[in-house]
Amino acid sequence: MKILVPVKRVIDYNVKARVKADNTGIDLANVKMSMNPFDEIAVEEALQKKESGEAEEVIAVSIGPSQCQETLRTALAMGADRAILIEEDSDVEPLVVAKLLKAVVDEEQPGLVILGKQAIDDDSNQTGQMLAALLGWPQGTFASEVKLAGDKVEVTREVDGGLETVALNLPAIVTTDLRLNEPRYATLPNIMKAKKKPLDTKTVGDYGVDVTPRLTTLYVAEPAKREAGIIVESVEELVQKLKDEAGVI
Repeated sequence: MKILVPVKRVIDYNVKARVKADNTGIDLANVKMSMNPFDEIAVEEALQKKESGEAEEVIAVSIGPSQCQETLRTALAMGADRAILIEEDSDVEPLVVAKLLKAVVDEEQPGLVILGKQAIDDDSNQTGQMLAALLGWPQGTFASEVKLAGDKVEVTREVDGGLETVALNLPAIVTTDLRLNEPRYATLPNIMKAKKKPLDTKTVGDYGVDVTPRLTTLYVAEPAKREAGIIVESVEELVQKLKDEAGVI
């Protein structure tokens, strides 16, 4: 069975994002980029399935500018077998990403698609669900455990008050949560080997998908700075301030 793992190039989670001076977006100049953390978890889960003999091949795919090759090479260094880059310099919305991934799925015919539940740059949490809808496949979102059982995959997910386990017929879509696993680090020998692994480069035109955006960003601003708190002398004073100044009681 093939496992397809979409990965996204985002601002490194250790870097504080800066808003452009004209408030039109995020300043990416000279900013460290890396693989979306949720996608790292997805790659790790796919690799574990391969190492256990439950999958034969792990394919990483990314959509974006040529620099996304670095992200794909990271996935290859972790252990993915090959990679596909769909080059597109403009920003692509989740629906466009889902349509492009559907085209890749139609070509590759994987038995399972594992992807991060969301990207840390836009927090949309839409691509996995949209891809499942376009393919007509069952989906298990926010997975904290994934077990393959014959022609089904059992996905355990956290819900209010406990855990829910669903059984999905393969092929299926699974989106990963933080508690699914701990991604491995790519070793230097594997980083060197990754340079020789196949990485196919394609364009949006190869799949005939319209990338025209449906949304327009009007304004981007940093969160308001949190004001310093105050110390009160008594419960009575606290209640008075909550009532008269904050207006919450």
